[in-house]
Amino acid sequence: MVPRRILIVDDEESFRNVLTVILKKEGYEVEGAANGEEGLKKIFDSAFDHILCDIRMPQMDGLEFLQESKKRGEESPIIMMSAYGTVDTAIEAMKLGAYDYISKPFRPDEIILTLKKAEERERLRKENELLKREVRKEYSFENIVSKNEKMIKLFEIIRKVAPYKSTILITGESGTGKELVARALHYSSDREKMLFVPVNCGAIPENLLESELFGHVKGAFTDAIRTKKGLFEEADEGTIFLDEIGELPSQLQVKLLRVLQDGEIRRVGESKSIRIDVRIVAATVKDLVREVNEGRFREDLFYRLNVLHLNLPPLRERKEDIPLLVRHFINKYNQVLNKQVKDVDPKALESLMNYKWSGNVRELENTIERALVLTDEEKIDLEYLPLGIQNFQNDVPVVPIVEEEYSIKKTSRFMEMSLIKKALKKTKGNHTQAARLLEISHRALLYKIKDYGIVES
Repeated sequence: MVPRRILIVDDEESFRNVLTVILKKEGYEVEGAANGEEGLKKIFDSAFDHILCDIRMPQMDGLEFLQESKKRGEESPIIMMSAYGTVDTAIEAMKLGAYDYISKPFRPDEIILTLKKAEERERLRKENELLKREVRKEYSFENIVSKNEKMIKLFEIIRKVAPYKSTILITGESGTGKELVARALHYSSDREKMLFVPVNCGAIPENLLESELFGHVKGAFTDAIRTKKGLFEEADEGTIFLDEIGELPSQLQVKLLRVLQDGEIRRVGESKSIRIDVRIVAATVKDLVREVNEGRFREDLFYRLNVLHLNLPPLRERKEDIPLLVRHFINKYNQVLNKQVKDVDPKALESLMNYKWSGNVRELENTIERALVLTDEEKIDLEYLPLGIQNFQNDVPVVPIVEEEYSIKKTSRFMEMSLIKKALKKTKGNHTQAARLLEISHRALLYKIKDYGIVES
């Protein structure tokens, strides 16, 4: 392990020597400087993990050294020391960027504990920075894999609108990547250092949703035992992602409209408003135009949300992306699962290309993760794909319709019977496999066999 390096800036040579002995016993490498100017030269010429600096020194005192080192971009924690310090001095040092302040004389264990705390803080800071970089990388546009013309045009629009605060409405089927696009918008904007707060409007009970979004004050309702910030406040200066916006109750649609119009929220039980600076990105699988026409969604709110509209095409309309996505997910889950899968069997890839993907990219990702878990080989074979994908056929059987029959109910019944018989024949009477092919439960299949009077051979 590389020893930690410490710089001691103090005009008392005897103190520097005593402190050097203490720190070397703890395994640190130590250098000394007699004043602030010498200390600045040392940090310019070399890198230190921590700096211990006295406040009262000739030529350049500790506070001047602290200010100048911060101007030069020094990131190492600086711990100030003084035998003449006051609370005001400590506060001023912390304001100027000191990590901590310790009064002389101090016991050896005091300074060691202070250094250990500084090391832990630095470890957490670096870990946090690393995680942030990983998050930015994961949610960058480079990870939205596509060569589809519609998607490429969509990327161009996203890059253009990302820097602006304008509200964005993302539509598309479940699993098309609406949250991924919302995160890419956030991490490509100047709000990237602030929070991205995702909210599923359909997953929070209606009686709790207002409090979750806007917060509440103590005593606002029975369980409000303390004042609580809402998610809009948490997202201040960042981005809030309102997923499933079509599920928002009508009373909260009015309050969201006020946020969009005035840039203010009001906690439950509070009379005053709070100004916030939040970018709103909303998403839905619903047809909001139809919801407006049928009176379930406010027209004025729809137009406020629909400033910029991004529609994500389903995977079945961008099948040329399937091989790219398969490769992307293989690489991803090779790392996660510590696997060495290199390829996909041509028959398996053909089945993946032919399948309709009602769950879109999310369903494809889950399928590839499942295949990697099951395989012990260097490629994904057909047998490792779900039976529904293995046996999927594009051609839907043509069911003869009686010329004079107009009943949808009777015709649908006849089609169900035909499909069940075909599935049972394909699986040689295996009810479990047939239910998977038909995409119904095993119990539902047994009920339908009995109801339709299907005789099994």
